[in-house]
Amino acid sequence: MKKRIFLDYASITPLEKQVKAEIERVEKVAWANPSSLHSYGDKAKTALEEARVKIAKLLHCRSSEIYFTSGGTESLNTVIFGVFHKMKKQVPLPHIIVSSIEHPAVLEPIKFMLKRGKIEASFISPNEKGIISPDSVARELKQNTILVIVQHANNEIGVIQPVSKIANLIQNSKLKTKNSYPHFLVDASQSALYENVSLERLRADMLVIDGIKIYGPRGAGVLVVRHGTEIEPIIFGGGQENGLRSGTENVPAAAGLAKALELARRRCEKESKRLKQLRDYAIGKILKEIPNASLNGSLENRLPNNINICLASPKSLTKAGFPIIDSEFLVIKLDTLGFAVSAASACSSLNLENGSYVIESLGRSECKNSSLRITLGRETKKQDLDKLIIALKKTIC
Repeated sequence: MKKRIFLDYASITPLEKQVKAEIERVEKVAWANPSSLHSYGDKAKTALEEARVKIAKLLHCRSSEIYFTSGGTESLNTVIFGVFHKMKKQVPLPHIIVSSIEHPAVLEPIKFMLKRGKIEASFISPNEKGIISPDSVARELKQNTILVIVQHANNEIGVIQPVSKIANLIQNSKLKTKNSYPHFLVDASQSALYENVSLERLRADMLVIDGIKIYGPRGAGVLVVRHGTEIEPIIFGGGQENGLRSGTENVPAAAGLAKALELARRRCEKESKRLKQLRDYAIGKILKEIPNASLNGSLENRLPNNINICLASPKSLTKAGFPIIDSEFLVIKLDTLGFAVSAASACSSLNLENGSYVIESLGRSECKNSSLRITLGRETKKQDLDKLIIALKKTIC
């Protein structure tokens, strides 16, 4: 192919031109350390706070609740370890409720603490459509539950979770116990481009957004912490970001992130409509033209850019239980044909020996090693999807 086609936008998005221009503008006028007392530092401090205020308005929260980080992984680790360290004196053996299909940046810190006997944890499985039931969360709430974690939209199958309903039951639990906890953490990294992820709407106590998922700068993220949430820092130093995240702030990146989020909100409705049409067209054509293909996760409650297709069935397994169609092989083969797709989350692809734990959680063991994640973006056109389907058919059929 003369032109390669990128269909892995859930892993990363290219830097938007307007965002790049904003980063370069701020780099020229506000390159100094915002903690410095001289006029150079004052310019940097002003630019940083302007970015903070802009993001706060977009997320319907206070600017003092906005903390800049290096991205989603740091933000999620900060919350998990930070809430634990704050609450461990008050609650001898803290309990955390987490969906079993969370990003590795959530699951790995929890597994780390479990192995050391620091916490108790309940892992909530989704139904066959990939949806976490609020009732299943309610059943696991205990006196020592300090934290509940549910993604707004899953990074592999794109299924949107009923987080506001989960927030309601957590709030009711607090009213009954008269405790300030459990706190509710929502990872909105995948959904911020296509959904209203304001703190007001999602009703979360803590919210995470990553710049690389919204056509923003690399190494830039936002952690929103509602006032009254009990959390301690896990990074110590000069006390930046109101003491929660020490380290000299990346002012141009913060400004770029604010611009990216502004553009996302402005374009959300129109772009979501366009991508949903392309998504449904491609899903329909794949299911019709490729034998044994099926959709992983709910179609109705799904991000408009996400297609996750199982290309196997129980009948397509060998006697030893291995899939005839291997997703990693398909990713490599399609790459040689000019298409970039993925077999799972990019952060999970380094350890796919046992297949996708997200797909397996749906009760689809036959699909965990035989599924492709195809994610669309601002540059995706209908002819790109037609070409991909032709390549898939040649490879599989």
